[in-house]
Amino acid sequence: MFFKHVYDETLAQGSYVIGCQATGEAIVIDAQRDIDVYLEIAKKNNLTIKYITETHIHADYLCGSRELATVTGAEMYLSDEGGEGWLYEFAHKGLKDGDVIKVGNLTLDVMHTPGHTPESISFILTDHPASSQPVMAFTGDFVFVGDIGRPDLLEEAAGIVGTKRIGAEQMYDSIQRFAKLPDHIQVWPAHGAGSACGKSLGAVPSSTIGYEKISNWAFQYKNDKEGFIDYLLMDQPEPPRYFAMMKYLNKVDRPLRVQVPQIPQLTTNQFLTAFNNGLKVIDTREKEDYLQLHIPNTINITGNKSFSTWCGWHLDYQEQFVLICKTEKIEELTRKLMRVGLDTNMYGFITESQMIEVSSELGFISADIVTAEEVKDKLNNNNTQILDVRNDVEFKSGHIANATHVFVGNLLKNLDKISKSKEVIIYCHSGQRAANAYSILAKAGFNNLKVFVGGSAQWSELGYEVKTEEVVLA
Repeated sequence: MFFKHVYDETLAQGSYVIGCQATGEAIVIDAQRDIDVYLEIAKKNNLTIKYITETHIHADYLCGSRELATVTGAEMYLSDEGGEGWLYEFAHKGLKDGDVIKVGNLTLDVMHTPGHTPESISFILTDHPASSQPVMAFTGDFVFVGDIGRPDLLEEAAGIVGTKRIGAEQMYDSIQRFAKLPDHIQVWPAHGAGSACGKSLGAVPSSTIGYEKISNWAFQYKNDKEGFIDYLLMDQPEPPRYFAMMKYLNKVDRPLRVQVPQIPQLTTNQFLTAFNNGLKVIDTREKEDYLQLHIPNTINITGNKSFSTWCGWHLDYQEQFVLICKTEKIEELTRKLMRVGLDTNMYGFITESQMIEVSSELGFISADIVTAEEVKDKLNNNNTQILDVRNDVEFKSGHIANATHVFVGNLLKNLDKISKSKEVIIYCHSGQRAANAYSILAKAGFNNLKVFVGGSAQWSELGYEVKTEEVVLA
């Protein structure tokens, strides 16, 4: 048997290539959208991709199954579980609980595991030349290492009211059924630590059913369904705004992108025209460089592992934008944006040296940086507002006294909570989200902003007081 785990660190997303080396057939599970990685794996290992499948309709990335099927001619096997409203709306071979996919001498038994979503399925793999016992379970967003999939995304991200309680009940039943499988079976999920598809995903890529029954909280509620549901729905992270769009695009027929697009480098005049026409400009430099000097009205989203997620939070799928980045980074950033379906919105890019050229017309500005000591001195100043832009769980676990809490992803919906008459000091954990928040508020017309780059990490290191009670938004 051939096995390859393909892991995208930018979205903490895992996909799989499984092949029968005797027959040369392979199947890909939960493909990412830039599909050349799978074509290369197949070519290098003398495999033909004959089958493609998914564990469910994904919400956190744009799945590349259809792109891969278009290039390879492979058959797509997708869930037909979940009932009306939860079915894929394009041609595929439907899968139901108990169905079997044969890949040479391998079989993947389909197990309907609703809870995260109604149509969710898992695949139980048996390598028949080696054993008649199953060896692996590909669980998608059902069971992670140390956690399970959240059932609230359909309600919180897609706005389908009343689904999270139903999903939690289904998840409980699915867990009880899954726990009856042999302990030795390996668990290979669709996501790892850092994904917003759960709240405490482990950093280890795989586990076993037996180990999860010992260590995973979800398997400890054998006779306490209500306790399970309460804990599952408690303190889930905010779902990124783009999740609803991914859920839609992964379900319906859509235009396909089978190659990584070439994004044009704009001339100085082209950039100035785009800028003056109101196109958003995303400055992908490090926070320190951005805060020190940047073009007015640009948004700082550093081109790191979280780039695609934060672009999904802040960019609209109906608008174009321009990137400021190094030439050697443009392909990497394009791939990241492909994975959340924002590649077609890229109007072009300019380099950092071009940024200096256009500054002669647009100017440069710097952010005001404050120290922890300066923040401490202003805690009781009526003319200062301390703004914490971390997520809910972080804020509840400890924040600066009297801080106003508005998560950075929801800033534009809560501008009325930010003072325009007071000095506003922005902080997060280590400065990255604070720089992002600063750029968003500055573009929205706030001009008395300061950034505490050290954030809650430095505040705690210095032993300054933190509050843990929940504070009502001011």
